[in-house]
Amino acid sequence: MTTVVAFVVALAVLIVVHELGHYLVARACGVKVLRFSVGFGTPLFKRVFGPDRTEWVVGAIPLGGYVKMVDEREGNVDAADLPRAFNRQSVWRRIAIVAAGPIANFLLAITLYWALFIYGIPGMRPIVATPPPESIAARAGFQQGDTITAVDGETIVQWQDARWRLLKRAVDRAEVRIDVVEAGGRAAVRNLDLSSVTSEQLQENFLTHVGLAIAQPKFEPVIGRVVAGSVAERAGLLAGDRVLSIDGGRLEDWEALVRTIRASPGRQLVVEIDRDGRAIPTLRLIPDSAQEGGLAVGKVGIGPKVDPERVQQMMVDVRFGPIESLGEAIAKTWSTSVLSLQMLGKMLVGEVSIKNLSGPITIADYAGQSVQVSWVAYLTFIALISISLGVLNLLPIPMLDGGHLLYYSIEVVRRRPVSERVMAIGQQVGMGVLLVLMAFAIFNDIHRLLGG
Repeated sequence: MTTVVAFVVALAVLIVVHELGHYLVARACGVKVLRFSVGFGTPLFKRVFGPDRTEWVVGAIPLGGYVKMVDEREGNVDAADLPRAFNRQSVWRRIAIVAAGPIANFLLAITLYWALFIYGIPGMRPIVATPPPESIAARAGFQQGDTITAVDGETIVQWQDARWRLLKRAVDRAEVRIDVVEAGGRAAVRNLDLSSVTSEQLQENFLTHVGLAIAQPKFEPVIGRVVAGSVAERAGLLAGDRVLSIDGGRLEDWEALVRTIRASPGRQLVVEIDRDGRAIPTLRLIPDSAQEGGLAVGKVGIGPKVDPERVQQMMVDVRFGPIESLGEAIAKTWSTSVLSLQMLGKMLVGEVSIKNLSGPITIADYAGQSVQVSWVAYLTFIALISISLGVLNLLPIPMLDGGHLLYYSIEVVRRRPVSERVMAIGQQVGMGVLLVLMAFAIFNDIHRLLGG
């Protein structure tokens, strides 16, 4: 239920903001608005009010919305309303009205990031765990305890900043200069070659392929939680159990336990535990196999008993003043938009797998996960989806705002409108493209849901 509510609320906010952009600019340009609808299909709510007696509607299918304006192409228009018809406006006014929707989505993202930067965004310090032998990170010289301070000259404060910068460079298959401070306090430079990162690895946690992972606080190998229905629960493990050894190998800390399990997908392990001072030497389990960065890793569904003080030592807040936060928010929105366009472009030429497309099921899942983490994570999720919606709507595909902007741009150059026939054909092509994209996205959702 939490996932459904989080998804519906996020979707409602994004749709209302997008359509409100169209509505407000249309009104500012003197265009008469007949209907403002959030959702499609059978109206669940309908009210008529305002100077133009606009109909405000909430539809049964919350997967979009629309603003219906007076337009001679859609039926007879009263003589008194002709000057206020959308099709009678100058091309620049039509461009402004259509572009206002995506722009509203970008402004929402900027506003959310601005508020979050003022409040403070918590995150993990960018401290590196021991990289696997022969991994890209190991060959670059990374060691346990390296703290990343900059990526290609851009200052890094949190792990998610480092991951974001590295993702952008991985898309370009580039070599990256990473400044670090070693555990002993000495400054050093690591040159990380990302040219071998594949499109399949980009869709997962590509850092797993690279060999970079965040250093975890040193916890004792004591189970703090067991996921319901997991391998661990079926094997009889309980919260509070201390794991002494796996296959006879003694465990010094939680990280050693995780490392052993991850390296053993599908292989039976014999686990020795201490439960309330009593040794249980022969619990057997077979870790599930999960794909991360193109690699199979083992998972059993347990979490550590967390020491809050140790976790807090690994955390750092990013916070700015109101003016600086605005600049950071604009930069964050811009860089996310550019990366989204780069990924779309690489999908078109086959450099990035179409499996990266996500549909409503995956987005709903992310909404639920983020709201359970914190309201900061949830607002960050909404900002990210708002940017994606803005970018998507600006694509030059008929049926989308970007398709209309393409027609109006041609009109500016040719000094006459695109013919109705061409636009009708474009609508059909655009509908086909969108249906294919939606089909791929939903297929990917179902594939992920089934564990593919």
